[in-house]
Amino acid sequence: MAIEIEQRPVWEADEELRALLRARRQRAVPHAHTCCIVGGGPAGMMLGLLLARAGIDVAVLEKHSDFLRDFRGDTVHPSTLRVLADVGLIDEFLALPHSKVRHTTVPTGKGPLKVDLSRIGSPYDFVAFVPQWDFLELLASAGRQLPNFHLLMDSEVTDLVIQQGRVAGVRFRGPDGDGEIHALLTVGADGRDSVVRLGSGISVDETSAPLDVFWFRLTRWPDESEAIQARLGDGHLAVFLNRGTYWQVAYVIPKGASEDVLGEGIESLRQTLIQLAPELGPRVCEVRDWSDVKLLTVRSNHVHRWWRPGLLLIGDAAHAMSPIGGVGLNLAIQDAVAAYNILVRNLVRGHPVDKLLVRVERRRRLPTVLTQRFQALLQSAVIKPVLAGGATQMPLAARMLLRTPVFQRLPARILGLGFRPERVSLLP
Repeated sequence: MAIEIEQRPVWEADEELRALLRARRQRAVPHAHTCCIVGGGPAGMMLGLLLARAGIDVAVLEKHSDFLRDFRGDTVHPSTLRVLADVGLIDEFLALPHSKVRHTTVPTGKGPLKVDLSRIGSPYDFVAFVPQWDFLELLASAGRQLPNFHLLMDSEVTDLVIQQGRVAGVRFRGPDGDGEIHALLTVGADGRDSVVRLGSGISVDETSAPLDVFWFRLTRWPDESEAIQARLGDGHLAVFLNRGTYWQVAYVIPKGASEDVLGEGIESLRQTLIQLAPELGPRVCEVRDWSDVKLLTVRSNHVHRWWRPGLLLIGDAAHAMSPIGGVGLNLAIQDAVAAYNILVRNLVRGHPVDKLLVRVERRRRLPTVLTQRFQALLQSAVIKPVLAGGATQMPLAARMLLRTPVFQRLPARILGLGFRPERVSLLP
C-alpha cells in the first residue's frame, strides 16, 4: 500500500470561479446560511473560516460561552502551521505566547532515543505548544472580520432538521431561546460525544485503548531540557510536555485503573514522580491534592461512514484519537482543509454537495486509519508492557528499527506532517 507523505498545493483557480468568489463576497445574505457547522473546536473553526473567506455564508455553533477549557489538545504540529501560513495567519499565531519543541526523547537501555523534527523538510520544523483557547480565538477573530461568518456562542444543538430524508440543518438552544438553522450542508465537528453523530444514526466502532491519563502541572526551570520527555520504570510511565514555565505532565495508567490510583493517595503519586524524575524534588508537592489532577478517559474510535445526505462528520466526531503524539487537533485541521478543498466549488455556486461527501471520506479515512494503527502499535509495543511492569525500556525490535536512519526519520515525519498532509488549494 502506498502512503502519500507529501501533497503539493494547487494554487491556481479558474477565472470563472474567482469571479464567482468576488461576486459572492459582495452580496449580503444575512439570514441564509449555506453551511452550518456544529462545534467551535479546531475542525469547526478552521472550516468555517475557510468557507467564509470564500464568500460562503456559514454559521458556527459552539455550545459553550467561551473557549476556556484546560487540558485540551495544545500541540500544533508542522502540518497545521503550514495551513496557518496558507491562510495568512502564521505571524499572528507565532505572536501568541507559545513554546517550541523540536525533539522528543524516549529512554532505552542504551541511552535516550531522540525523535528529531528538524529533519522533516518543512519550514516549520517544530511542534508549537499554545493554549487551545488562544488558537481558537485567533481563528474566531479572523472570522469575525468577515460579514458572512456567524459565530453563535452558548448555542447548544439539540437535534437535526430532516427534510425528505436528508439533513437540512439543526435545532439549537441559545441565549435567546430555541432556534433553528437551515443549511445546504451541515457539518458535525462537535467532538467525541457528538450530538450530531448521535442524531444522524451513523454508528461508530470503538477500538480498545489500554490506557487513561492523569493530567497536571509542575514548575519547569529555565535550564531544563526543552524536549518532550518520556520517563518510565517499574510499571509506571509519565510524559513531560514543555510548556515554557511549567511541565504539563501526562501520567499514564492502565485503562480503568483511576479508582485504584486515587485510593493509593496523592503521596503515592508524588513518590512515583520522584522515582521517574528525581530532579523534580520538592516540586512534586505542587500537586497538592486530587483537585490539581484531571482525568482523561482515553477513547479511540472511528465511524462506519462520515456522511449522509446533507451531513458531514469531521474531527473527533468522525474519529476520536488516542493522546499519543498529540495528533488529534492536527488531524481535525486536516479534515477541515480537505473538506474545504473538495466542497468549496459547489458551495460557492449554491449547488448540492451530497455526491462529494464520499470524496471527503475517501480522502481522509486512510490517513486516519494509518494514524490510529501507528498509535495502537506504540500502545502495544511500549506502553502496555511498561504499565504491566514487565518492561522498563522500549522493546529491542523497536529500538533497532528506530536506530536505523531511514526508520528514525519516519516517526518524526508521521508526528510532524502525518500520512497525508493537506494544503489549502484555493485562496480567494
